[in-house]
Amino acid sequence: MSVKVLLAITQAFALTMSVAFLVYVVVIVVPYLRRKPGPAGDPAGFTWHFFVPCRDEQTVIRETIRYLRTTFRRAHVWVVDDDSEDRTARVVRMLWRRHGGYDPYLHLVPRVRPEARTGKGDALNAAYRALNDWMGPDAARDDVVVVVVDADGRPSPNCLEVCAADHLFGDPAVGAVQLDVRMGNVETPPPSRNPLGRWFGLKLAQLQDLEFRTAIAAIQTSRGFTGTISMGGNGQFTRLTALDSIAGGAGEPWRGSLLEDFELGVHLLTAGWRTGFTPDAHVSQEGLYSLRRFLVQRTRWGQGTMQCARYLRRIWDSPHVSTLGAAEMMYYLAQPWLQLLGSLLYPIPFVLLVAGTAGDPGQMWTWFTGGAWILFAIYGSFGLLPFLVWGPIYQLKCLRSRNFVRGLGMGFAYAAYIYTFYVTSWRALFRLVRGRNGWAKTRRNTEQSAGVKVALDA
Repeated sequence: MSVKVLLAITQAFALTMSVAFLVYVVVIVVPYLRRKPGPAGDPAGFTWHFFVPCRDEQTVIRETIRYLRTTFRRAHVWVVDDDSEDRTARVVRMLWRRHGGYDPYLHLVPRVRPEARTGKGDALNAAYRALNDWMGPDAARDDVVVVVVDADGRPSPNCLEVCAADHLFGDPAVGAVQLDVRMGNVETPPPSRNPLGRWFGLKLAQLQDLEFRTAIAAIQTSRGFTGTISMGGNGQFTRLTALDSIAGGAGEPWRGSLLEDFELGVHLLTAGWRTGFTPDAHVSQEGLYSLRRFLVQRTRWGQGTMQCARYLRRIWDSPHVSTLGAAEMMYYLAQPWLQLLGSLLYPIPFVLLVAGTAGDPGQMWTWFTGGAWILFAIYGSFGLLPFLVWGPIYQLKCLRSRNFVRGLGMGFAYAAYIYTFYVTSWRALFRLVRGRNGWAKTRRNTEQSAGVKVALDA
């Protein structure tokens, strides 16, 4: 088979995948741009419990507790210490004894190995069981909402009013609501003596903010039409009775996947609950400055998505998930596998072009300039445009800036950022094949290398 034929075949496959993804982006952009803010509700009709899972979080937990207790004074805060090796539990106890008394709204759930440090889902299950014990068997549960917040999370002050709205928890069929996610450090460069390191770290945090506030928010908005809105690990609101319905005899609504948030959403949807998403309130978290830590995080997410492939049959057979919804969820679960395929397929045309040029440069040049360059241009454009578009959208909609040039630059940077997922998908596959399914915690920006040790291949 000639080089030209191989080029045509591989370009056809890669172009088909690129066009399909471009159409998908267009479909999700339109409802995202057209969405209008919804009405708020009265949070006094509900009881709110914040779950904060912690594993070696002494650098951030003090300010998080203070924020939650001062911003949401009538909400309970349950801190799960997952057998931390630092002073996390001590910090919580000190705050519990503030002003010489005891804070009845602050609770510590201590865990000890070997039961501890087995994953975020297990830590949240421990908080769920502790809440059940604290409430007692006769307590009313219909109006109780559990809120999962990371140790560095800052839910916006209006989040309870927004989630109490009639179209969210005011609707008894809604079992869970996910907030919009933002990075709270997009204007704070990392402390570094290296100007290039400060610039790179700040840009990486900004790209994470762009990803969550545009692409992910658009995906979640479009899922409102398919009925498949998924949960995130931060800013996750769930009705207690919804958790009860999927907890089982072991009292474990969260399961063992590394992507325990998406897994929770699957169980809720297939149990007949509706889920919601709102960008009218948000939760701020810390964007990562370190590329190494970012790759650890995204490898864990990719591996968790691969693990959740075991729910394909459950999704497909569920009478509560529409055919369109099942197709959307399966497309999401296929993402890391499509990235693996794409990383093999996309470079082939360029490799063959270089190989053909090395063998017969004159003939390949004639072929290329005779019109083949158009196909390469289309091929490259379709592979770039689905990512490039989010930069200007982020600049205009999120930052309220008309600086189109900067938005275009952010779009190109985001395209490069997205291609790191091809690396993390391969790393996730290698970990899965080798049976390395342990939870690799991502260190905070403020943690030093000598602190909590997390290896890239942990």
